[in-house]
Amino acid sequence: MNLAQAIRSLCSWRRLPWALLALALIGPASMSLAADEVKVSSAQAQTLGIRVVHPVSSRTDQTLPYPAQIVIPTPQLWVVSAPVAGMVSNLSVARGDRVNSGQPLVRLESPSFVSLQRDYLQAFAQDVLAAQQLKRNTELFQGNAVPLRVLETSQAEARHASIAVSERRQMLRLSGLSDAAISRLASETAIAATLSVASPQPATAIEIVVSPGQRVEQSAPLVKLARLSPLWAEIAIPASSVRAIRPGARVEIDGYATPGQVVLVSETTDAATQTILVRAEVPNSGELRPGQTAAVRINFLSSGESAWEIPYSALVRRGEATLVFVAIEGGFRLAPVTLLAEDQEHVVVSGAITDKDEVAVSGISALRGILLRLGAGE
Repeated sequence: MNLAQAIRSLCSWRRLPWALLALALIGPASMSLAADEVKVSSAQAQTLGIRVVHPVSSRTDQTLPYPAQIVIPTPQLWVVSAPVAGMVSNLSVARGDRVNSGQPLVRLESPSFVSLQRDYLQAFAQDVLAAQQLKRNTELFQGNAVPLRVLETSQAEARHASIAVSERRQMLRLSGLSDAAISRLASETAIAATLSVASPQPATAIEIVVSPGQRVEQSAPLVKLARLSPLWAEIAIPASSVRAIRPGARVEIDGYATPGQVVLVSETTDAATQTILVRAEVPNSGELRPGQTAAVRINFLSSGESAWEIPYSALVRRGEATLVFVAIEGGFRLAPVTLLAEDQEHVVVSGAITDKDEVAVSGISALRGILLRLGAGE
């Protein structure tokens, strides 16, 4: 029976880990221990299943690509609602259309709007009448024709009439009429039965909530508008990889020339996925579209060393510290590294390693066992 067959037989019989049993058979006399160094011959490394790779230079100190969702910033979203109750008679915009400030979006037929105009005209007429009465009583009082009480009554009525006109004017403004349209209403006394609801600023229509013929109540949503530049890229970063990312870091989206920057690193962790939300703001020239997914890379602001990509299996963790086994003459040395990014297969690290070094990616448990002196006395 050769050495490998003996190890397998004992492993099956004793139910011991392969690496530790291999260490027991190799024996302590064939290897020496240092604080963070392991002396292992090539034959022993082969028996322990140790395999090495060279680190690969990572792109300009950037993270691995993460999936991101392109969304509209919430401050750039708003809803145009019905200023009065009525029926939608016409739509002047469709989903995806760009609209200008003041451009008509929806036309409403509204008895309520008719009542608002009527109430304003009545208040306006009452204000004119109260002003004329006040003028007459002022002249009569100055000629001692009426007592002070009559003048004070006229002054109070004039104030009340003026307040009523201001209130009705504000109601018409809220319904969407401009000051010029209100002035025309007062001079022409032409009451309209329809009302155009306009866009308050330049935007893109992202959703049409109503359809022609539909009756709506006051304040019911009609059209959802948004400004589509800049946009947000929302990225879910593993909690273990987020410490190297800071607000202000440069963000590059694959296939998109204009970079953005990190504006938020969330202070909370998603309990289900153990990820942290990182939000980047990206100028949009029309190539990005809300709802799409994209691959993004984030620059590290604080990394002054080169970044290297290695397989995930190479990592050795001691509490919060991260290390790798680097090949040296006659064995391996445990070298500390800074974890910058990780996914299920690879990690990006910085530290005192180069692409000339050989990093162990398998047989890690055997090397750790030697450091912990497991099997040293067998």
